Amino acid sequence: MTKSPTALGFRAHSGWAAAVAVAGSPAQPAILDRRRIAIARGPRQPYHAAEPLPFPEAEALIRRCREDAMELAAAAVADLAQTHAAQSAAVLVGRPRPIPPLAAILKSHAAIHTAEGVFYREVLIEACERSGLRVVRVAEAEVAAHLAGLPKLPPPWTADEKLATLAALAALATLRRRGASS
Repeated sequence: MTKSPTALGFRAHSGWAAAVAVAGSPAQPAILDRRRIAIARGPRQPYHAAEPLPFPEAEALIRRCREDAMELAAAAVADLAQTHAAQSAAVLVGRPRPIPPLAAILKSHAAIHTAEGVFYREVLIEACERSGLRVVRVAEAEVAAHLAGLPKLPPPWTADEKLATLAALAALATLRRRGASS
């Protein structure tokens, strides 16, 4: 019997992410794992923490936070990928927006919020790539309409887990399409 391909799905938040491992198909998904992973060691909102600092200190803080987040995310992704023999992963993303240089970000509260969202999503994407997974960026707005079609699981079965599952199913579909065209 051939083992069904497995994909990981992630929905990032400030300092943590919902993570799932999924096999099967959209019609019959098998949720193999669901957990919350920590991806911040210091301030969960690094740009907020950096805002009042002199620029060199702010820059150093963001760099340290990224290194810490990368270390934590890489370990969590590697563990999930190895445990479930995952081949691909999906990270939910927002609308693409250009991120200005750090000095400009720190002058705009709206830009700080945008940068923090992008920060954690980018860390997860890089962690997946480091684990050798094929990574798919899935627009959250595109999958949110399909939430009602997911199976019922015992609580907690959060919206974060459901959205991460839909993203993982999109990664599996991409993996199947690439396999069919190879």
